[in-house]
Amino acid sequence: MDRLELKVPPIIQMVITASLMWILAVLLPTMSIAFFASALVALVLASIGVAVAILGVQAFLAADTTIDPRIPNQSSSLVTKGVYSISRNPMYVGFLLMLVGWGVFLFNIVSFLLLPLFVMYMNRFQITPEERYMRKKFGQEYSQYAAAVRRWV
Repeated sequence: MDRLELKVPPIIQMVITASLMWILAVLLPTMSIAFFASALVALVLASIGVAVAILGVQAFLAADTTIDPRIPNQSSSLVTKGVYSISRNPMYVGFLLMLVGWGVFLFNIVSFLLLPLFVMYMNRFQITPEERYMRKKFGQEYSQYAAAVRRWV
C-alpha cells in the first residue's frame, strides 16, 4: 500500500469544511447568534489550533519523516514525543480547533453541525487507513502507542 484511500490532503478537507460553514452562515443568517468577545474567543481557539498543528509538523520534521499523510510509506519513524504524547493526531486536532474558532467567529448554530461531520470523515477516510498502515509498518510499537495515547485528545 503506497497511498491511502483519501486523495485530498487533510488541510484541503479543513478548507472545504470552513467554506461550507461560511456558506451555511450566509444562507441561514437567522441562525446566527453573537456574544460578547466572540471574535476574541474565535481568535484564541484558532490560534491554539494553529499552534497545535505547527507543533505536530515540527515533531515530524525533527524526526525526519514525511508530513504528507497521503503517502505513509515514506514514514521513516513513529513519532510519539512532544505533542504526540497527548494526541496521535495533533495536526487534525489543530485543524478541528481552527474550525471551532471559525465557527465561533461565524457563530451560526447550523455551521457547527459540520464539525462532527469533519471528525467522522477524518476518522473514516484518513485516520483509520493511517492507523492500519502504521500497525502494519511499526507493529507492536504502534499498538502500544495507540493503547497509551488517544486518537484526538
